Formats: sequence, structure tokens, C-alpha cells
Amino acid sequence: MTTVQNGKLEQGMDNNEAGRPESICLLGATGSIGTSSLQVLRCNPDRYQLKTVCAGRNWQRMLEIVREFKPAHAAMADPEAARQLAAAVKAEGLHCEVGAGEDAVCAAAALEHDFVIAAIVGAAGLKPAIAALGACRRMGLANKEALVMTGRLFFAKAKEHGCPILPIDSEHSAIFQALPPVCAEHLGVCDLKAAGVHKILLTGSGGPFRERPLEELPNVKPSEALCHPIWSMGPKITIDSSTMMNKGLEFIEARWLFNAGPDDIEILIHPQSVVHSMVSYIDGAVLAQLGRPDMKTPIARALAYPERVVSSVEPLDFTAMGSLTFFKPDFARYPCLKLAIEASCDGQGACVILNAVNEVAVEAFLRGRIGYLDIARLVDKMLQRGVPAGFDECSLEDILALDAAVRVQAAKLLEQEF
Repeated sequence: MTTVQNGKLEQGMDNNEAGRPESICLLGATGSIGTSSLQVLRCNPDRYQLKTVCAGRNWQRMLEIVREFKPAHAAMADPEAARQLAAAVKAEGLHCEVGAGEDAVCAAAALEHDFVIAAIVGAAGLKPAIAALGACRRMGLANKEALVMTGRLFFAKAKEHGCPILPIDSEHSAIFQALPPVCAEHLGVCDLKAAGVHKILLTGSGGPFRERPLEELPNVKPSEALCHPIWSMGPKITIDSSTMMNKGLEFIEARWLFNAGPDDIEILIHPQSVVHSMVSYIDGAVLAQLGRPDMKTPIARALAYPERVVSSVEPLDFTAMGSLTFFKPDFARYPCLKLAIEASCDGQGACVILNAVNEVAVEAFLRGRIGYLDIARLVDKMLQRGVPAGFDECSLEDILALDAAVRVQAAKLLEQEF
């Protein structure tokens, strides 16, 4: 078990050594990260106990989780889904308290837990993650939007509550594992240069259209963009992967996690998704973390840090792996990536706008309202409007207000110009 002493992670006796499993809260239990997290928990039943589960509206899947893991608390953001779940739980004689609505999700997240897995997709995961910081001993962060929208504020609250943050995104987990301990133990405030780090090399698959002629991209259909060549993910993140907005959000997340400037991070296209990211050092050494493209590995790493536990992921077979290739991204093919990198240099407000508009645009694309390249066009148009005067990046109220206002404005722009 790791604890925080003077702002750093320290190794100490965990609950399992003390005779009881660690209590786990899983935010986003029915999504792809949630599903992978549950598999890791299945592999380690004596070490971890699922105490609280939260999700959006898939009450049928949540009922299956309640049956299997018997958590004490469950919450659904959708009130009708919560009603259905509560009725089914009662009918089956299961003992689980069910909460309804976003406030109930935040309240469940704020219960005392040893470890919280923050895996609710998009801006919807921000408030529950922040609520959890006040009561959990450690947090595994899979919701990149939390740092994209509130990087400085998020780490300030984590420090205030003495809650260490451990990355679950595969790329950031890889960087975390390749960094020297002095950096890994001081996420958010580490000094890369003092530790001899030359550059962080952030890899991405390039999505399904990395070789498609540029002139054909306007004709991309949602069904095509949802077919990722490597990873199995939810629809929103799969579209983001195709546009490489996902990598842009990860660029912003990496800047906050590793206290990095924009020139400290280089993005590489790596189609095989075997090297999950690398760290280059000033002496010429490059450390890479390799593994199968399976989220159970970074989840297990965060849960057990600094130890390791079984995740059910098989080791790589290097004799069957084939060639590994890398090349630079083309911003003409990935305009969303360029917009995200620029937003990271323009400040927190620009990042809030970027994320909010992208969520609106991706939803519109999935519904057939706009074309594939219109995602970047809409984001660009909204970013050009700039951040409102008086915006305070250290105020959660200001951040949430800007997020809400931008979504309304983006929806109006969609009606007017797209």
C-alpha cells in the first residue's frame, strides 16, 4: 500500500497485510474501463473488495455487477435507470443501497474507500472524481477530462486531501513506469529536467484512417470510425482516437501529470500499439513500457503500486510480434491533435472549450448530424471565440460554468452553420 507523507508516495503495510481486502470504488462501472477493472478484481478476490459502483444508465449491466460482487452501494446518474436497478435489487433480495442522479453518484464517490477508479467518460466524470478526492486513500485516474478541464485545481485538491493520483491511461501508465522514482512519486510537481529526462515520447496508434487518402476523409461514416484497428473502447473515445483528439487530450493530461512543458513531449504514431510510451534521457537512454494493448495492465499497475498483481493479460511473445514502426503525426490528417496542443499552450480556459466542443461535435457526428471533418471545424470555430474575460481557472464554479455555456453555444453554431 502507498500512503502520502510530505506530498510523496510512500510504501507501507496495505489492508491485505493487515487482514482485510482494500475497499474499491468503481466510477464508470459499466464502461470499457469498468469492465476491465472488474476482471482485475476477479483475479485478486482476496486483495480487493468492491464496495461502491457508479454508472450512467445501463442498469441491466449494473445489476449483473451487484449480483456478482455484492457491493454495499450503487448509484446511477440516470434516475429512471436507478429506479429500475433498485426495483430489481429488491426483487432479488440483494443487499445494496441504490442512489439516483448525479448528486447520488458524487455522494457515493465521496464515501470512504481505499482506492477509487475514476473511469466515467468525459466531463461527466469530473465532479465525482473531485468528490472522491476528499475520502479515498488513493485514486487511479482513467478520466483524462478531469485533468484537461481542471489540471491545476485537481492536483491542488488532491494535495489538500493527501490523495495520491496514479495514472490508468495506458500511455500515462507507461510513462509513469519509465520515469525515475523521484518523478513517479511526485506527480503534478516533478522536475523532469532535474531527473535527467530529455523528453516524453507519447505514442498513439493513429486510428483507422492513418493511411486513408486525405481527400476521402470527408466521406468517413460513423460506422467506419467506430472500428478501431487495435483497441476495444466506448464510442466517444473510439471516435476521438480516429481524429487523434484523444492523443491531444492525453498530451494535455501528460503536461499536468508530469509537470511538463509543451516541448517536453513528442507524439509518435505507433500502429502496432505495443510500445505504450517511452521516456528519453539526457544520456541517450530510452526506457519504454511494452505490453499487449489491454487496459487491464495499467489498471492492475495502479491498483497494486508499488507491487504488481495478476491481471489476466498474457505476456508478449516477441518471436511472433513482427516489426514495430514509428512516425510523426501529420496535422493535415489530424487537425484535432493540432488544436489540442495549441489549446494546452493557451491555458485552462482553452482546454475547457476544446473538451466541451469536442464532446458536442462527436455526439453530432455519431448521430449523423455533421461530417467527420466537421468535428475539427466546430472545435476550431469555438476556440477562435476565445475565453471569456474574468475566467478563473482555479474556480471549479467558473470551469463548470464555462463548460456549460460552451456546449450551448456549440449547439447553436451547429444549427446555424453545419
